[in-house]
Amino acid sequence: MAPFWSRERLQGLIREGLGGLPLIVVSNREPWMHQRDGHGLIQAERPASGLVTALEPFAEASGGTWIAHGSGDADRCSVDARDAVAVPPGRPCYRLRRVWLSDAEQEGYYTHLANRALWPLCHVAFVPPHYEAAHWHTYRQVNARFAEAVLQEAAGEAALVFLQDYHLALVPRLLRQANPHLLLVQFWHVPWPNRELLRTFPQADALIEGLLGNDLIGFQIPAHASNFLDAADRLVEARVDPDGDLVHQNGHRTQVGAYPISIDYQQWNESAASSAVAEAMQCWQQQIGVHDPALLGVGMERLDYTKGLPQRLLAVERLLEDHPEWHGRFCFVQLLATSRTQITEYRRLRSELERITARVNARWASGGWQPLQLRIEQRDVRERLALQRLARFCVVSSLHDGMNLVAKEFVASRCDGDGVLILSRFAGCALELGGALQVHPYCVEQIAAAMAQALSLEPADRRLRMAQMRRQVSDYNVYRWGASILADSLRLRDQMQLQSSALLG
Repeated sequence: MAPFWSRERLQGLIREGLGGLPLIVVSNREPWMHQRDGHGLIQAERPASGLVTALEPFAEASGGTWIAHGSGDADRCSVDARDAVAVPPGRPCYRLRRVWLSDAEQEGYYTHLANRALWPLCHVAFVPPHYEAAHWHTYRQVNARFAEAVLQEAAGEAALVFLQDYHLALVPRLLRQANPHLLLVQFWHVPWPNRELLRTFPQADALIEGLLGNDLIGFQIPAHASNFLDAADRLVEARVDPDGDLVHQNGHRTQVGAYPISIDYQQWNESAASSAVAEAMQCWQQQIGVHDPALLGVGMERLDYTKGLPQRLLAVERLLEDHPEWHGRFCFVQLLATSRTQITEYRRLRSELERITARVNARWASGGWQPLQLRIEQRDVRERLALQRLARFCVVSSLHDGMNLVAKEFVASRCDGDGVLILSRFAGCALELGGALQVHPYCVEQIAAAMAQALSLEPADRRLRMAQMRRQVSDYNVYRWGASILADSLRLRDQMQLQSSALLG
């Protein structure tokens, strides 16, 4: 049995392993933001984010610095002369340094290049990536801004710099050129596309060159790491070690690996068992009018075209066509958080989902029963846990996903040991969650059949499947992910120090 990793154990490893080596975490999203409430008072808020959950133990244990885009409306009022603020509020133990972006920079770098070009490209979403030279220019400028902030914090000395995701692909090379003492590690949270798809991006070579400034690059699953190695081998002047996951370029070596990210299982499990969640479950039953939770299905995520949402709603209609015995009884609730509303493709998706829902309910609803409830609204963690616990099954039918933490959250929420997960075979977590009913997310008939199976499974079968998944998510939690990537980073540091000593000797 694998040893259990807790937040405290990971933080002990961080403190012991780093010694006096400073840590700098870099991401687009900030772990704390300052906002004005309705009375004009400034409040510190922690954004709901799996990335923040995964990375904050590093920052807290090291007492380091986290560099991120300052996006709160009161962020500028809350920093010192160096654009930094001590966080978390009430028990400060690390510095948050904010990078300021103009509206034009935010639009060009984040809205367009990151989310209208790289996002659909990486997710193979069949939404045409949107490329413009001006947006790439802004992306380069903003990456240079982040790199400059890191260099100021490191002040020419050694530090471990832990970069995050596709927003900052060019930063590693800039840092490598300016300060060779830095140990550079980056985790790529989304899929990495195959070489032929990547070639459609006009600056694919610059993207790879930027990332090869890292000493270590982590991806969610082995297939994405393999895609990157293939791209580095064929699209830029670099040599890939045939016997290991190493890329050599200009005398520098980059290790590439897979590190499946996860969640804080224990926290989710304990929260799901709380009396507050039990009360929220009763509230949900009243709101959605469900008298038999055994006939309730749910989905919950951001409103995004990579999540397979139209196919999922159409599968509900197919289920009703094939199973008249569930008319007037079965209900599917799709909870969506609004996302990237300034992007045309997301507004179109919302309209499409609303049209499907209206048509399905117009065709099948009777009396007070509506088989499909589309709720595009923000709900807190307690309410999301309650809905997950209430349902017979949860559908995660992503067209393509690096990992998908919603699936793992559903598993961790089922403290009752019951429930069924319907999971896309193209989600990264499908490699880990063998107890799920796996489906092809483009096949409406297959999703509908899985829904029918989930409603009909015997209790013993449901519990056996759920127990297997809960063991997996418990054993391989977010702290094990952090320990794994940290251990490999520190091993690389030791190798570099030995090589440096040998050269000096």
